[in-house]
Amino acid sequence: MSQTHLAEPETMRGRIGNIFGGSVGNLIEWYDFYVFNTFALYFAKQFSAPSSSPTQQFITVFGIYALGFVIRPVGGWILGSLADRKGRRAALSLSVILMCAGSLIIAILPTYASIGVMAPVLLLVARLIQGISLGGEYASSATYLSEMSLARNRGFYTSFQYVTLIGGQVLGSLTLLIMQSLYTAPELENWGWRVPFVLGAAFSVFGLYLRRGITESEDFERAARAPRESSIRMLLAHKRELFIVLGLTMGGTTAFYTYTTYMTTYLTNTVKLTRENANLISLITLVIYACIQPVFGAISDRVGRRPVLMWFGVLGTLCTVPLLTALSQTRDFTTALLLVMAALVIVSGYTSINAVVKAELFPTKMRALGVGVPYAIAVSLFGGTAPLIALQLKDWGVESYFYWYVSFMCLCSLLVYFFMRDTKHTSRIGG
Repeated sequence: MSQTHLAEPETMRGRIGNIFGGSVGNLIEWYDFYVFNTFALYFAKQFSAPSSSPTQQFITVFGIYALGFVIRPVGGWILGSLADRKGRRAALSLSVILMCAGSLIIAILPTYASIGVMAPVLLLVARLIQGISLGGEYASSATYLSEMSLARNRGFYTSFQYVTLIGGQVLGSLTLLIMQSLYTAPELENWGWRVPFVLGAAFSVFGLYLRRGITESEDFERAARAPRESSIRMLLAHKRELFIVLGLTMGGTTAFYTYTTYMTTYLTNTVKLTRENANLISLITLVIYACIQPVFGAISDRVGRRPVLMWFGVLGTLCTVPLLTALSQTRDFTTALLLVMAALVIVSGYTSINAVVKAELFPTKMRALGVGVPYAIAVSLFGGTAPLIALQLKDWGVESYFYWYVSFMCLCSLLVYFFMRDTKHTSRIGG
């Protein structure tokens, strides 16, 4: 089928509709996952021993949060294989069902005061279910959005994966901001923290409805007619690409989770802002951050993916320590907001195009698996553990070591960006 035919208005409307359906479902899933971190300020003590200090309570909750990431490679394998064998739509639908189940379990969990140590154990089980969901969600959605976009604007359209991913965080922060205005802190700590998980389960049902209405990508339908090899054999045949995904992700995911997921806790626990001000900074910066993703994606369509990645790699390596040091020393709302926003503009060089870069590395028959497994491993090792590492180093009295850790991760990814080929010019999408 020619590019001219694919660009016809009717076809483009269909493509945009499918991209919208996949993206909105992505937003709902990430809201379900991130609301855990957003409301951790209120429910951390509910799943910890009464004698625990506030920092130890956060360590318990973020330890569970990190273990939810450890399981993500399993989700990347299971749902990535499903996406490559049965279709992107099937994997996307299953991932949202699993996320719904995890949110519902958390919403009704008894607390430590009621069942003791079983409370954090059951919380972990729910997070593992959500982790499996997210492990497959990223791979399936990155693959689907990349395949549904035309080559000339693929960076722009696939950037909406992170627009909706960030949108999930924005929705979580907005939910918290509204509830903070309606309820007192004791009410939120006692029962109010359950409300967003109930909403998340309900949103997931709507997400499933949207995803059942999207069409399968033409790339997958063509590849489905070809003979298949085993998943392990296909992965081993692309070892170089797997290591590229792992390397280009490690710095980006560490920085992303530092400046988004962990930032509200950092602003209250280190900068000593009020919970309300910390959440407001998070909300404002995330909204702006989401809006600039398509800008960076469109730039990559013109200048290539590699220069945009280099933007993040160079500035992430050089600016992380100064930014986090300055942030730790300020007590001013506006200064804190500007510093966080500056960091997120830097990280946009990674987040806006990381999905399309990874998808362009692999052939269609194993694209979701190739994207999902190494990405999930990198996020498990470096992204999901970032808040836990930061809190543990703070508890040991050497919090500044964390700033150097993030900078070093960015440097490692910078080396990968420097030596890799530009995937805009070597893309394997379309075959």
